[in-house]
Amino acid sequence: MKTLKFKTNINCGNCLAKVEPKLNAESKIQSWDVDLKSDDRILTVESEDITEEEVFKTVLKAGFIAKPV
Repeated sequence: MKTLKFKTNINCGNCLAKVEPKLNAESKIQSWDVDLKSDDRILTVESEDITEEEVFKTVLKAGFIAKPV
């Protein structure tokens, strides 16, 4: 399992509610979490085989940006 981390613009619980269905629907993601207390709003994704580009596109579908850190 690999861990990918992304700086995001997911700022609050409402934002999280918008991106949650997209991340949960991605079958390659085993688990994920967004640290809303971090200044960079770090999204952590646990997966065997997802790419950074796939995570970026999944988050983008919800209207947010995820840049690898």
